[in-house]
Amino acid sequence: MKFRLLSFALTAAAAAFTIIGGTAYAERADSSKPTIIDADSATGNDVTQVRTLIGNVVLQRGTLLMKAGRAVVKSDPEGYVYATFYAAPGGLATFRQKRDGGDVWDEGEAERIEYDNKAEIVKMFSKAKITTLEGQRKTQEVQGPYLSYDSRKEVYSVENDVSGTSKANGGRVRMVIEPKLAPGAAPAPAAPAAPATPAKKP
Repeated sequence: MKFRLLSFALTAAAAAFTIIGGTAYAERADSSKPTIIDADSATGNDVTQVRTLIGNVVLQRGTLLMKAGRAVVKSDPEGYVYATFYAAPGGLATFRQKRDGGDVWDEGEAERIEYDNKAEIVKMFSKAKITTLEGQRKTQEVQGPYLSYDSRKEVYSVENDVSGTSKANGGRVRMVIEPKLAPGAAPAPAAPAAPATPAKKP
């Protein structure tokens, strides 16, 4: 049976994910929308304020759409929210949300996504990637084993190890920034592949 929570206490967490990777902010209208979370099952503990949602977890709030295999949400006595989204086996936890103004979207994925509402920091672990799209055109992509974004300082970091620090002989991080298009210009077509050079006979 599908389990649904309306107006769940994840409002701050849900709004924060799309400020990763730049100074643009999430769609402002999303802040006035209810948060709806669907899952195959859920449990909650009013004493510890921990809620666990399991199986095909889908969070929707305005333009924000998040998907994960499992989610754990905890709130503290001050009302701050701490949320962790886990990928289903063999998959990735994902999110997609529109930025405020224009047709600009952020899409992200990782095996685990954490949000600390009190510190206003988002952390993405293992196979982390954030892509910015203008319509259907990709304008920026950042990826690495670990991604974090501090929304107060508007600073993000990409590290080559899931521990959150770069290590010698660790993995690699990558940032791809696409060229800007002139107003009204169409994206340049991909260059044709160069013909293979025939091997010389001995």
